[in-house]
Amino acid sequence: MATVRVRYIVDDVDAAMEFYCGELGFTEDMHPAPTFAMLSRGDLQLVLSAPGGAGGGGQGMPDGRRPEPGGWNRFVVEVPDLEDIVAALRRHKVRFRNDIVTGVGGRQVLVEDPAGNPVELFEPTIPEARLTGD
Repeated sequence: MATVRVRYIVDDVDAAMEFYCGELGFTEDMHPAPTFAMLSRGDLQLVLSAPGGAGGGGQGMPDGRRPEPGGWNRFVVEVPDLEDIVAALRRHKVRFRNDIVTGVGGRQVLVEDPAGNPVELFEPTIPEARLTGD
């Protein structure tokens, strides 16, 4: 069962599902409407909502602002071999915001889903930076 839930606003829920399931190893939990889906990967549940419509996470705010994809907030997917993952994603024409960079606890790169939302792929280089803490 997922322990963390993140909502992303996407322009095309089906395209986002294809990206997350096909490229990043998520599984479909539910897709009851063209404007909504829930996916999961380990302890992360990703909620995809299209902007607009009545009710739900894609609904506009009382002040008139409307949800839209993009921005800089992101979730992190830990990967065992960043070079291999990046090479495979490049072959599939996935968009990148940067090249691999090395930080204090590991190496990372930012990819974009079809709506332009960032996802950080992270390969830990020290045990303390791993999700499991091993």
